[in-house]
Amino acid sequence: MPPAKASTPRGAARATTAAVSGLLAVSAVLGLAACGLSGDSAAGGLARAATGQAVSAGGNPAVTATSRILNPGNGRLEAVVPDISRTVLLIGDSQSEPADGWPRLGLAAAGYNVYFCGRGGTGYVAANGATGNYIDALQRGDWLLPSGTPALIVIEGGGNDAAKGASDAQITGNAQRLIAELRTRYPGTRIAIIGTLARGANDGGGRRSEVDALLGAVAAGNGLPFVSVGDWLTRYGLAKDLADAVHMNTEGRAALGGILDHRLRQLGLDRKTAVEQ
Repeated sequence: MPPAKASTPRGAARATTAAVSGLLAVSAVLGLAACGLSGDSAAGGLARAATGQAVSAGGNPAVTATSRILNPGNGRLEAVVPDISRTVLLIGDSQSEPADGWPRLGLAAAGYNVYFCGRGGTGYVAANGATGNYIDALQRGDWLLPSGTPALIVIEGGGNDAAKGASDAQITGNAQRLIAELRTRYPGTRIAIIGTLARGANDGGGRRSEVDALLGAVAAGNGLPFVSVGDWLTRYGLAKDLADAVHMNTEGRAALGGILDHRLRQLGLDRKTAVEQ
């Protein structure tokens, strides 16, 4: 059988698998003092929050904040991130948290450096210990947000809200508040939403698929690009690559990263070079 073409989602996933291996071989996720996980073991670091960290695109060493600066507009410290104009601010949960999380891989493949703010177990409504849900974490300063104007903001999640029984009204309300706050904080930056990874409504996706659809409606109501992933496990035959009920193994993360890259390019969300612009 001839190899899949990179112009198809499945072909993109296969084509990027080798590139992912190279990216991870030279990329490291560096913790930030007081908000990252410097000093933790690798296993422990990935198991807990990895807030305020960045991974670079193109196989270059990971970028991280060089210092902190006080934002006079809100009185909070923010991270000074090199090449912020080439960096995406990724807000997410345990799908995005690992160094090779599929949202990170897809965004890196689409041309961005990736600065992550989030924690496993959190969501639009769900909190995890001292780290609040997305809007609370942002407003309270649980995350060290980047200073300046990122190239793109991407919000991923919803799975923990589904698991903890958050209502449609709770999820929608907090999502609206988060979008409004991000627009205030970063008025010149485009925002996109990635939904909730699941098997699909007709294949046991359950509440996760419902939350994915709900977030799609929120995105549409706010005029934001939306990547629906509520049936990707079934659509792309990736349920076999689940490490547990909801998280992917290494091969699954690489495959989803390639598919996400393809979808971002379809939506025009890949980072354009000066020549392309």
